[in-house]
Amino acid sequence: MNLAEALRWHRRARPELHSFGPVDLAEAEAFLRAFYAECPGAGDCEARVRAVREQVAGTGTYDHTGEELAWAARVAWRHAARCSGRLNWRTLRVLDRRWASRPADVFAEVMSHLRKATNGGRIRSYITVFAPDTPDRRGPRILNGQVLRYAGYRRPNGGFLGDPLNAELTDLAISLGWEGRGTAFDILPLIIRDAAGQLHPFVVPESEVLEVPISHPDFSWFTELELKWHAVPVISDMYLDAGGIRYPCAPFNGWYQADSEIGVRNFGDEGRYGMLPAVAAGMGLDTSRLSTLWTDRAVVELAVAVQHSFQAAGVMATDHQSEMQRFIRFAEAEEAAGRPWCADWAWVNPPVGGSTTPAWHRTYPNPVLRPGFFRHEDPLPGF
Repeated sequence: MNLAEALRWHRRARPELHSFGPVDLAEAEAFLRAFYAECPGAGDCEARVRAVREQVAGTGTYDHTGEELAWAARVAWRHAARCSGRLNWRTLRVLDRRWASRPADVFAEVMSHLRKATNGGRIRSYITVFAPDTPDRRGPRILNGQVLRYAGYRRPNGGFLGDPLNAELTDLAISLGWEGRGTAFDILPLIIRDAAGQLHPFVVPESEVLEVPISHPDFSWFTELELKWHAVPVISDMYLDAGGIRYPCAPFNGWYQADSEIGVRNFGDEGRYGMLPAVAAGMGLDTSRLSTLWTDRAVVELAVAVQHSFQAAGVMATDHQSEMQRFIRFAEAEEAAGRPWCADWAWVNPPVGGSTTPAWHRTYPNPVLRPGFFRHEDPLPGF
């Protein structure tokens, strides 16, 4: 989506913004029975089921209790098939902000979430749950894939400055009046859609963003690449589905598997910052043919640099070798508990290390489980 298309899309009416129908009672009852089975001290399941039936009959929807919402959010993390870091799913801190639907309130609470999660570098896992979709009104929604995203500016020659992944989001932000500084690491505004379909951009204050400058333990020239990355990955473009209720805005965070997520993918991928040739040049590698394995050697040093930098900065992160050990412990715990569980082999295995990690050598069940986090079925243009 180019700038002109973004402007046209933003200005036109949004007829597809419809309300949702009544809650499916079968989904609601299945959710409640699962909740009470795992939380036997929560009270009388049958009384709660009757109360929910009455509320749905009268309004088309129902309200989760605080305990039900917290359990749903944690179990949704447990059910996240593409996430390898689920061993500590019970530790997720749940911020109930269902009262918030106005974009300004959503932005303020997201910034509060970011501060709590950053915690001076001692990262903590949080989820903030905003107003749900109902038969009468849609909840708010964040367009950014993560709360913190770096701009990707299109260059006349077809290249990019910054992160190409976010080029369309950058076009849209500019169409909404945002002006970046024109660097490779400009934080994009948070774009929030309200119940009427209007978009509201909010500039993220620099004071709210902890970033890690990237250096290498052995290569002094590495700092000349002028790389950095933000400390906390807050996922913001998925909805929480629990008991027939959809929460379209429920940003959540864990912590980075820094070496592979940032070093290998964000910095190494050709469709992202594409730093492998620059690193190989600094290392003096022969890049004349792939058989020298220069890409493999360069990407490992990128991973080493990012892991070293997060540790040096005192910012919590994990590495792919340690995380795969934890993932196997998670898998074994779920199997021992006799719970249905899931994992997407292609996603839980890291992009570096391969068969040196224990997760590589087995297969996994991968059913769709609820409560869960899901991508919106109606992605906005370009997202």
